[in-house]
Amino acid sequence: MNHHDILVVGAGPAGLAAAHAAGAHGAQVGIVDDNPLAGGQIWRGGPSQQDDPRAQRMWANLQAASNVSFLPQTRVLYAPCAGQLQVQTPSSSATLRYKQLILATGARERLLPFPGWTLPGVTGAGGLQALAKGGYPLRGKRVVVAGSGPLLLAVAATLRARGAEIVAIVEQAALPALARFAAGLPATPAKLAQALQLAGQLRGIPYLRDSYVRSAHGDGTLQSIQLQRGDARELETLQCDYLACGYGLLPNVELAQALGCATSSHNGQTSVTVDTWQQTSIADIYCAGEGTGIGGVDLALAEGHIAGLAASGHVTASHAAFAERTRWRKFASRLERAFALRPELRELAGDDTIVCRCEDVCHGELRTHGGWRSAKLQTRCGMGPCQGRICGGATEVLYGWRPDAVRMPISPARISTLID
Repeated sequence: MNHHDILVVGAGPAGLAAAHAAGAHGAQVGIVDDNPLAGGQIWRGGPSQQDDPRAQRMWANLQAASNVSFLPQTRVLYAPCAGQLQVQTPSSSATLRYKQLILATGARERLLPFPGWTLPGVTGAGGLQALAKGGYPLRGKRVVVAGSGPLLLAVAATLRARGAEIVAIVEQAALPALARFAAGLPATPAKLAQALQLAGQLRGIPYLRDSYVRSAHGDGTLQSIQLQRGDARELETLQCDYLACGYGLLPNVELAQALGCATSSHNGQTSVTVDTWQQTSIADIYCAGEGTGIGGVDLALAEGHIAGLAASGHVTASHAAFAERTRWRKFASRLERAFALRPELRELAGDDTIVCRCEDVCHGELRTHGGWRSAKLQTRCGMGPCQGRICGGATEVLYGWRPDAVRMPISPARISTLID
């Protein structure tokens, strides 16, 4: 169980595609994920439970393969040395050894601070979607879905299907950008079909373009929000029980950085640098999916397939997936342009608005610092349980800061694990 030709970290679409491609050629493959079920965020609940036939087919093949093992509820902590990862499960710890490593660590939501965003009832858009998929009761609750990107539509559809009353979908991108994006959808028929399906599921729900949440209000819990609609002088108030608010996704690159892999930053997003075969700057380490840049499930599947073939020594066979990867990279570029964050979002936080929720550090304390290190030393920003995973994305947008180092372990660890 602890010795693998290829070890895949992350059991989302990219990781499963990589394991499937490598396992099909006889490699001993291990798949590590810190969730109880495979599927990642996009296929939450397990690949076998998804409507996407690719998920069902791939998972069935992986389960039937004697050379592929799945290690659920297994969290990577650090690398003791080259070719090894120290991991922790709910009851034990282990050292996993590998010859080739594929990182498919996915992404997390980008949350931006505004007055009232710490009120109970204000969540991330994808966060509330995950809770709903896990059985969290939302029937009859009034929900505003706000932020930016197509994820808002998918979230609203999920919540509505579970009985929530969607008050409005609030999109910060303006109509011209949305129109250009929609005009390019015929180049990707699958995305066009998905958009039409979502439009049917969301019929009757107001879609407020060129709008964003200015503040949230309530007596101990969320009761209403105030919206900025275009250039209107007057703010619009919406009554709601929940605000699901997310401004796109950020790649999870902490493990890659801890292993020494090169990264690059573009438009407030840090991603792992890879070559044609998804190999990082470190020999025998590959990266696929959202870690190389936000692109969606189709790009993740293509990159994972290429990485799995390349890591298993079948570089020539991976060429067949290059065209598919190129097509979805172009889609990702159109997505990035259409939903680029507007500059007004950087001005929402007041001096008393909390930016680092773990350590209760406010915007007024942080904006006087020149960088991440100074802020950490003097305010403890980014030093709480999330280790900067939430406030790090916000401070990059607000102040242009980027974390200067990744500390081991990259996830909370039991003392007994470190002793072992």
